Amino acid sequence: MCAAQVQLRDRAAGFAFQVLGDLVVSNSRGVVRITPGRQQVLLAALLLESGRLQNVDHLIRLLWVEEPPETARTQVQICVSRVRKALASAGAEATIVTRAPGYVLHIDDSALDLNVFRRAVAEADALARQHRTAEAAAALRAAVGLWRGPCLNGTPSDALARVARHIDEERLTATEYYLELELELGRHHQLTAEIAALVCEEPLRERLRGQLMLALYRSGRQAEALETYREGRALLREELGLEPGEDLRRLEQAILTEDASLRLEQPAVATAAADSRPATVRPIEEAPTETTLSDDRPPAKRDHVPRQLPMDTADFVGHQDLIAEVESVLTSTSPDRATGIVVIAGRSGIGKSTFATRVAHKLAETHFTDGQLYCRLRGGRADPLAPREVLGRFLRALGLPGPAIPDSLEERGETYRSMLADRRILVVLDDAVSEEQIFPLLPGSRSCGVLVTSKARLTALPGAHRVTLDVLDQRESLHLIEKVVGEDRVRGEQEAAEALAATVGGLPLALRIVAARLAARPHWPLASMAQRLVDENRRLDELTHGQMTVRASLSVTYDNLADADRRLLRLLSLTKGSTFPGWIGSALLDAPDASPYPSDLMEPLVDVQMLDVVGADGTGEPRYGFHDIIRLFARDRLLAESDESERRAAIRRMSGAWLLLVTKAQERIFGTTMINGPAPRWHPSEVHVRSVLSAPLEWLHTELENLSLTVESLVQEGEDDYAWELAVSLAPFFEARGYLDHWARTHRKALTAVRRRGNRLGQAALLASLGTLHLNRRNLPEARKALTAALELYETLGHHHGLGMCRRDLGILERLSGRDASAMRFFQEAESDFERCPKPWARASVIVQRAVVLLRQGDVQRVEAELGEALEIWRDLNYLGGQARVLQRIGQLHLHRRQLEDANKALTEGLNIVRDDRDVIGEGYMLLDLGRVHARQGDLAQAAALFDRALDLRAGIMDRVGVASVRVDLADLARRAGDPAGARALLAESMAVFATTGMIEEHNRAADLLATLPAADLAAER
Repeated sequence: MCAAQVQLRDRAAGFAFQVLGDLVVSNSRGVVRITPGRQQVLLAALLLESGRLQNVDHLIRLLWVEEPPETARTQVQICVSRVRKALASAGAEATIVTRAPGYVLHIDDSALDLNVFRRAVAEADALARQHRTAEAAAALRAAVGLWRGPCLNGTPSDALARVARHIDEERLTATEYYLELELELGRHHQLTAEIAALVCEEPLRERLRGQLMLALYRSGRQAEALETYREGRALLREELGLEPGEDLRRLEQAILTEDASLRLEQPAVATAAADSRPATVRPIEEAPTETTLSDDRPPAKRDHVPRQLPMDTADFVGHQDLIAEVESVLTSTSPDRATGIVVIAGRSGIGKSTFATRVAHKLAETHFTDGQLYCRLRGGRADPLAPREVLGRFLRALGLPGPAIPDSLEERGETYRSMLADRRILVVLDDAVSEEQIFPLLPGSRSCGVLVTSKARLTALPGAHRVTLDVLDQRESLHLIEKVVGEDRVRGEQEAAEALAATVGGLPLALRIVAARLAARPHWPLASMAQRLVDENRRLDELTHGQMTVRASLSVTYDNLADADRRLLRLLSLTKGSTFPGWIGSALLDAPDASPYPSDLMEPLVDVQMLDVVGADGTGEPRYGFHDIIRLFARDRLLAESDESERRAAIRRMSGAWLLLVTKAQERIFGTTMINGPAPRWHPSEVHVRSVLSAPLEWLHTELENLSLTVESLVQEGEDDYAWELAVSLAPFFEARGYLDHWARTHRKALTAVRRRGNRLGQAALLASLGTLHLNRRNLPEARKALTAALELYETLGHHHGLGMCRRDLGILERLSGRDASAMRFFQEAESDFERCPKPWARASVIVQRAVVLLRQGDVQRVEAELGEALEIWRDLNYLGGQARVLQRIGQLHLHRRQLEDANKALTEGLNIVRDDRDVIGEGYMLLDLGRVHARQGDLAQAAALFDRALDLRAGIMDRVGVASVRVDLADLARRAGDPAGARALLAESMAVFATTGMIEEHNRAADLLATLPAADLAAER
């Protein structure tokens, strides 16, 4: 056993936390039990990001697949408390620290098997680079041996499982790496069976298949190697419609021709073993010529060796992987390499120049020893340097006297390239504005390298390798602050330091400014600086120190934008969501037909890193987002440069566009619109409207955050008509998907706005919708209060459609309260109201609710006729949700007639519809009725399974009354199974809920069942 294996074995014995397999927490006494479910998910999430802040909102998304309950934050706190208690009881050396806005888990790096695995892989990579191939392979095998199965196997979180799958990829990559190294060591005979098993597990993984082909070929099994390729090719074409990649095709050709490069004695082997990311097999290229760049070539002797690099920054932190990536491009010794060109892109303040300077200084001493040329090209200014002027500077630095410098750009370029030929010189072009500025400054010799920094990505620069810098993570941010203000000072106020890093979003320039201000004022607590940055309206004012200011840095980019792009950036600060779609730009600029592709308006801002592309929506269109600091800058410019009328007009256009799209989606899903107000619409391009309407429910789910926040923003802006109409238009979707918390929050916010403005129509519509919400939650007293208030307002307005909606819902309320005669009167009045503003769907909605009362009254013929009419209405409108509700009533009708097979058929059809629509409320109702059918058929086991599923769904949306209703049916099963004690317990819980919510109908059903329990059994229970 090698030293690496012994080291990993010893580490494994001391693990406190294991995630490479099932989640395991252990101590010296054995395994520590963490309660399955949310506590395990929470601990797993903290372990995967140990030492880094985990936002509470992120934890909520991991814990709840669907819409989280209103008590989600409280439940997370409870979970954290219980996990803390479990860890403390076990004596684990782990601390969960509360840090706004979430939690941080602090553990020793060696206490987590994932950390040890990653460190071992990095150490093995270092061994491979030192050509210690056997040791590297053994270390990698030992690291892979730490895995006990898929990462976080069995942990109940889909979101966490996606993260775990990425970690599993690291295991496969490490496995491929040690196989590559062992093939280089000539162990092909021993590896054949192992690689074949891996290919069976991962048949589409081309690198593994190539390794198997090579092992077979070197073992004298050429035919099998070629058959392995053919099997892989057939599988790729069948599964993905793709041909194998270039490496695999080249390997097949090499095997066919028995290429000498496949033999172990070829020099390519040593090269591959030194590469931290080895390719499967590459044919040997021609031997280098005398002019090929070689690391052994002595530097050319020149009288003038330019050393123009600016000073390196001592407090540079982060981006170590990117530094290695850039170094590998610029120092490549591949015989087919061209001039190494790297473009470093990123937004203002991200540290592009600092990064380039750090790389340049590292390479100046080891590789580009003939000199370094540097020029700041002033790409962010109105007068960027012309290539001709830059070439003049460079030629002087290379020793050419002024009178000898040619006049024309072309001649200067020719002279420049000639002087750089066969010299190792690094050219650093800082702050470039365009490819045109760069082209004349590129050397012609591949012995040189070029580093370019730019806010734009310069994608038209041929052969360039591009690196985009991102913000620093929290650990790197704290390290930067420590380097400036001192480690002791940061550790003494760790929480305040973390708050500072989070507030500026890891932007290096902002962090340097904050740290510099603190260093200049050693008497300032870090907490005082954090408090200064809390106020968003003053944050940019605080981010300034000497000549360093965030506002000035961003202004350089902003000032060079076109007028329309500057205006769009300002107006985009009016958006509230973390991401937003591309069409919003056309609404804000009032340019619906500016381009057939809405995202085109956004791209100039993306090009200069003032806006980020953060993904794509269901239609394939990009989604955009701001860095928080840039959003503040855009708002700052909006207040300074745009007047109130422009701002308000933009808000109304954006809100009108949201409203139009929601209304269109409503028409597509329900076949009609529910209620309309006076707010003007704004029409996005027809192309986008059609793409949205191709999958309206999915679109609404994607835009849930934006739509909800828009309602709240409209309330703050005093736009009450837009606020109430958008909220009410969203209610049917909230109901269909069970987003009851969003329903309540948007409506209560909007209600404050319409009451403040005396908007009676808005008040009536919101109160009526809240009444429907309370009915869904079976909170009958609150439902009656809201619906009665809405009815009075609609009466004063003479709004017949609104009156019909209120009276229909009051009829439902009376039915649930056990007052059937009163319910029928309301249903009749609602029908009369709807006749005065004829909308077929409105009558259908009354029919579906009235059917319950008519069934109780025994009028089955009328129920059958009316339900047939309602089903036709919904089919004509193509509204599947309406059809599902009618099918549920038809199933109840068949159940009433004891036509159990027909009931099962209708309810199953309805269940399929609501499941396809992800209507959890409707699914709960369907499962309950299907359970009753099976109970009537005597299939108590299937009935119990259906009731249990219905119970889980109702509990999942915090529906206490729905849970209680299902428990009554479970109590009936318990009674029939001879368990009166169980039945009584279930009924007692349910009746207590019904009594507090006014559910007389359900209370009476439970009381009737309770009365059937035999007296003898009651005595026995006592």
